[in-house]
Amino acid sequence: MSNFYTDNQDLVFTLKNLDLEEVVAVREHNYTDAQKFDGSPENYADAMDNYDRVLTVVGDVAGERIAPRSRQIDEEGPHFENGVVTYHPLTVKNLEDLRRAGVSGVMLTREYGGLNFPTTIYTMMTEMVSRADASLQNLFGLQDIAETISEFGDEDQRQRYLPRFACGEADGAMDLTEPDSGSDLQSVRLKATQDPATGKWYLDGNKRFITNGCAKIHLVLARSVEGSTDGRGLSMFICEKCPELVVRRIEHKLGIHGVATCELQYNHVPAELCGQPRRGLTRYVMSLMNGARVAISAQAVGIAEAAYREARKYASEREQFKQSIDKFPAIYDMLARMKTKLTAARALLYETTKIVDLRGVYTHIVDHTPEQATQEIKDKSKYYTKIAAVLTPMSKALSTEIANQIAYDCIQIHGGTGYMHDFDAERYYRDARITNIYEGTTQLQVVAAIGGVMQRVLDPIIADMLAKTSDDGLIGTLKQKIAKMHAKHQEAVKFVADKKNSDYHDLRARNLVENETFIFVGLLMLRDAMKDAAREVLAERYILDAVADFERNYLMTMSDDMSAIDRHRSVIDY
Repeated sequence: MSNFYTDNQDLVFTLKNLDLEEVVAVREHNYTDAQKFDGSPENYADAMDNYDRVLTVVGDVAGERIAPRSRQIDEEGPHFENGVVTYHPLTVKNLEDLRRAGVSGVMLTREYGGLNFPTTIYTMMTEMVSRADASLQNLFGLQDIAETISEFGDEDQRQRYLPRFACGEADGAMDLTEPDSGSDLQSVRLKATQDPATGKWYLDGNKRFITNGCAKIHLVLARSVEGSTDGRGLSMFICEKCPELVVRRIEHKLGIHGVATCELQYNHVPAELCGQPRRGLTRYVMSLMNGARVAISAQAVGIAEAAYREARKYASEREQFKQSIDKFPAIYDMLARMKTKLTAARALLYETTKIVDLRGVYTHIVDHTPEQATQEIKDKSKYYTKIAAVLTPMSKALSTEIANQIAYDCIQIHGGTGYMHDFDAERYYRDARITNIYEGTTQLQVVAAIGGVMQRVLDPIIADMLAKTSDDGLIGTLKQKIAKMHAKHQEAVKFVADKKNSDYHDLRARNLVENETFIFVGLLMLRDAMKDAAREVLAERYILDAVADFERNYLMTMSDDMSAIDRHRSVIDY
C-alpha cells in the first residue's frame, strides 16, 4: 500500500499553496499559546510543519492499515443483536489506530486536550480516511459533535464532555432525522419536556437514519415548546447512552456498510439543554451545516480519488488487442476527464474550508469574547458568514456529483469485471451514492446557494481573482473565456431577477448555481496553474469542458419562455 498523503501530489500542493496564515494566527492567539501549551506553534512556519507531519502520520495509517481492511469490513459490517450494536473488530482497530495517532480531537482547543487545528487540516484527514474506507469517515467525522458542544455548550458541559472526545474515550451521534422528517427539520416532533420540580429535561419519541446511533454521547434536536409547529420551537439537547435510549434496528444499506445507521426510540431519556432554548434549528443546526457540507464534500473527494486511482491502475494493466486499454482514446479521455473533475472538486473544497475557518475564528470572538470584537472583527464575521453560506453548498453539490460520476466511470473502465465484488470499483460506486443525498441533497444545495448567487455575493472575489490572473499565454486566453462567461452570467442573473416570478426563479436555480460554480472553480484552477505550470492542462480541460455546459445553462435561462414551467411539469404526466 502507500501513504495517502505523500502519494497525493494534489493534496500536498494544496497544503503548500493554500494561505492559512490569517486563520492560524487568530486560532493561536498570535502564537501566545506557545507559552501555555506544549506543542503549540511559535509561528506560522512551525504550525505548517506540524500540520504536514500529522497529515503524514494519518496518511500512513489510512494507506497501510485502514485501506487493507476496508473490503472485509464492507462485506461483514457491524453486528446487531438484542438492541446492542457491535462494530466489526477491524473497525475497532481502525478507530484505535486513529486514536493512537492523536487525532480524536483535531479541532478542539488544547485546554480540552485537542490539537486546535483548522477545519482545513481536519478536512484533509477526512479525505484520506474516506479514500481508505468511506464508511469509517462517518465515525471519524463525528468530531463535529464535540465542536458543537464547544461552541454552544456552557463551560461545565465543555469540561465534562470535550476531554472524553479528545482522548477517544467517547464517540458521538447527531440525532436529527425522524421517520416523517427528512430534510424538513422544522417538522421534528421528538418531544422534550422539563420537570417543573427538578428542572431536568426528558426526551420521548423516535429518530431514524442516525449515523452511529449507538454512540455514547448524542446531540438531539427536539421540540421543547409544546404546541409549536416550526423551527422556533426546537432546542438542542445532550444525552448519554442509557437503557432508556433504545436502538430498535440498524439499516441494511446500499453502501457505507462499516458504520451502523440506527433507528432510535427515546423512552423518557434524561437530557440537558445545549445552548439557549428555541435556537436548536434556527441557530445551532444551521451553523452545523457548514461543517456537515464540508465533511461530506471531503468524503466524496476521497471516494473519487480512490475510484480514479483504481480505474487508472486497471486501465494500465488490462490488455486488449495487444495493448493496455489506457492507450485507447476513449479510455484515456475518460481518465483525463475524471482527473480534471477530481482536481476541480478538491480546489473548491479547500477554498471553501479556508472561508469556513475564517468565519469560525471571527464568529467565535464575536460570540465568546465580545469585549475583543472590534468593528473590523464583526464585519469580517458577517462577511465570511455570507461567503461560506454560498460556497459550502456549492462545494457539496460539485464534489458529490463528481464523485458519483467518477465512480460510475471507474466501473465502466473495468467493464464487466467492475460489476463484480472481486474488485473495489463496485464498492466505490455504492459508497459514493449516499454523498449527494445525506446532509442535504444536491437539489437542496442549489436552494441553499441560489440566494447568494442572486445577490452576487462572490462578485468581489471573482473580480479580484480575474484581476490577479495573468493575461499571458494559455492562461490569458482561458481567463478571457471566463471573463466572457462572467459577463453573460451576470446578465442571466439580472434577467431572472427582473422577471419577479418565483416559479421561474426556482426552475432556473440549478442552471445559475452551476454556472456560478464553473466561473469560480475555473478561476481557482487558473490561480493554481500560475503556481505550477504542469497544472495548466488541467485548467484548460476544465474550462473548455465548462464552456459548453455553461452555454447550455445560459441559453435555457435566457429562453424568455414562461410557458416552459408548465411544459416541464407536464412531462411527468406524459
